[in-house]
Amino acid sequence: LFFSFSTGVRAQMKVEQSPKVLTLQEGRNASMMCNCSSSMTGVQWFQQSPEGRLTSLSYIASGIQQKGRLIFTVYTKERNSHLYITDSQPGDSFTYFCAVE
Repeated sequence: LFFSFSTGVRAQMKVEQSPKVLTLQEGRNASMMCNCSSSMTGVQWFQQSPEGRLTSLSYIASGIQQKGRLIFTVYTKERNSHLYITDSQPGDSFTYFCAVE
């Protein structure tokens, strides 16, 4: 499986992501992180298919949210957000974006 990761950036805010590219075996767990240079009030996560279709996955302002095998976290004091994909499947091969508010 292959994942790539990208970010949405607000003016005056630097957003770093890691890892930039993630390759793993089917059934393994994946973790992606957005780290912001300044305060944040929430994060919107998206996935983009190889054909370019963009899909909103979740908006989260704080804490933890789970949708199926996807787990989203936002810690505003630490200025970071994570996306966890449990039991990865071939259908999870997308580019993942975070947009920070």
